[in-house]
Amino acid sequence: MTLHLNHFFSALSDPTRRAVIERLSFGPASVSDLAAPHPMALPTFMKHLAALQRAGLVHTVKKGRVRMCHLDATPLLAAQGWLAWQRRIWETRLDQIDQLALALERETLHDQ
Repeated sequence: MTLHLNHFFSALSDPTRRAVIERLSFGPASVSDLAAPHPMALPTFMKHLAALQRAGLVHTVKKGRVRMCHLDATPLLAAQGWLAWQRRIWETRLDQIDQLALALERETLHDQ
């Protein structure tokens, strides 16, 4: 799972790839349509698309001469689960720090 999360977060670390994911959230699109808004050569854009495919976020289907891209939300769910787990850990730790701070404050007030 860690390897998949590494690919996921690496893929989303780039603004071009995040823009592609955002566009595909509205429905499938051709590679040309996805590449059009980005000021880069098609081979460079294809590297971004490959990173999204490695992460499992995008899959493509060739229809004639057109390659259509589709969003796969499955990795998003895995990442969401991992982030929720991290949030629980850190909320517990912060609650413990808060309790310690309150106890120290009460102790300081008691000693005065």
